[in-house]
Amino acid sequence: MDHWSRPAAGREPAAAALLSWLADPAAPRLCLVTGGAGGGKSTLLAWLVGHGTRPDTRAERRVHGFVPLAGQSALTATWTLARQLSVAAHTPGGLVAALAADGRRTVLVLPDLHAADDPETVSELALALLDLDHVRLVVETRPDAGARLRATGAAAMNLDEDQWTDPRRYAEWAARQTPEQSTTEIPLPAVDLDDPAAICAADPWQVTRLFERSGGSHGGLREAWLRAGLSLTDARDPSVRALTLLSALGDAADPRHPETLAALASGSAWRLAWRRVRDDVRPPWPGPARAVAVRGGQLLVADHQGTVRLLDERDATPAGRLPRSSDRIRALAAAPEGEVLALDTEGILRLRAGAVRERKGLEALLDDGPAPLEGLLERANARLKEHPGTALAASGTVLATGDATGKVHAFSLSLEGDTERDAVLHEGPVTALAALDLPVPPETEGRAIPLLYSGGLDGRVRAWSPRADPLGTPLAARACPVTALAAGVTPDGPVLAVAWSDGLVEHHTLDSDAPPRTFHPGLAVRALAVTGSGLLVIGTDESLIALSAA
Repeated sequence: MDHWSRPAAGREPAAAALLSWLADPAAPRLCLVTGGAGGGKSTLLAWLVGHGTRPDTRAERRVHGFVPLAGQSALTATWTLARQLSVAAHTPGGLVAALAADGRRTVLVLPDLHAADDPETVSELALALLDLDHVRLVVETRPDAGARLRATGAAAMNLDEDQWTDPRRYAEWAARQTPEQSTTEIPLPAVDLDDPAAICAADPWQVTRLFERSGGSHGGLREAWLRAGLSLTDARDPSVRALTLLSALGDAADPRHPETLAALASGSAWRLAWRRVRDDVRPPWPGPARAVAVRGGQLLVADHQGTVRLLDERDATPAGRLPRSSDRIRALAAAPEGEVLALDTEGILRLRAGAVRERKGLEALLDDGPAPLEGLLERANARLKEHPGTALAASGTVLATGDATGKVHAFSLSLEGDTERDAVLHEGPVTALAALDLPVPPETEGRAIPLLYSGGLDGRVRAWSPRADPLGTPLAARACPVTALAAGVTPDGPVLAVAWSDGLVEHHTLDSDAPPRTFHPGLAVRALAVTGSGLLVIGTDESLIALSAA
């Protein structure tokens, strides 16, 4: 039941106006709440947030994000909002881009703009968010602040004006208040920003503010901290912070820092095998990792322009690249004979590398049709004509594609049994697929069992063997979309890795009841891969990271 209590401080008229503004589609999308100090502005917004974030709140009154801006910068406000909105945005521009890609109504409440660390840059963030037609903002500030926001034609509510208050109830509330304490800023504690151990042990929000105010590189620690800060400010364990910071550290950093951070991270669930970070030169960063696949002992890494680079999976040293193509890539997969399949951003499945079987002699005379893999690609693309592909995966026995309707298509790579099956596994688009062949005991003389894992915009991970009906219960579910999947058979058994839109990566050992290992790089995860040796490879726009279990 959507029942709201009366606001404190006699602010019923102001509260009613706020609720009317939220429900009015023609109202300005910015509401400025102003008034003198101690007038109950924060109390009113606390009432709005307290009710607007309850699960039973109806859509027109729902509040999706809330950041008290006192002492905050645009960057730290971004990280707080990103966490609440389940997006892995590590910069203000990244937050705006993430919300632009999601057209759902979003209401954000931002009290104390006047007390922000830098009100001007926070105002710039608010103005950028207002450029999105589906975003509404409630911003609270003093009457003499927020001029740039006022100039947008915002709805304004000055609580010093009589119309917004029940005078009797306000007087009763004011009589109960204690004198406002001094707002003099407390200096930040001293932290040695050149010492990895010190910054991993200190309050991460204070470290962030110190790094923002510092002009030095601090041996590369500043850049790495601000790159991964979305995760660093959320992690409570210093060893996890050390691992995360190490994963974001570029090769221009003080050469002593990697060893120090690795030692500090010894208590975490992971060990960093290697990392490649934007602007690395020894060896070079392979570019934004928009898709990753495993072929033999190599990684195939596709960047934002469609270039596919080959890396040695052991240490990410370059091993060449595939012939250039103009197609930008959404997903990559390796077929059994080493062919490289790519799903482009138009949803079309293409062969990017690997020899298509050449027919000779009598075979060429009797059969001038496509080779087996070519024929399979033709059939798969025929299924994708009406609904273009959104996801791709392959194993030794099966090729799978997903589309925007939630359907997964499975094509057998052998001639035995059904050659094609499909199933609707999600409400909304399929966002990621993974495939593996589950080994069977040799004495059974059976074939490996193909398993497909699908992730969706609906926040669910489903499991399906095309030889049977899909499992009815999701393998995993969260209140945010799946962005990437990877599966493989490792020395520890079959594993599944799942990346979510908030940047969290989960690593499930499928034949174990143990909870999944987790890692958050502080960045949006674009791609995952699992190697035969057990490495978990995480691709982002800023880094490529390989982890092994500690």
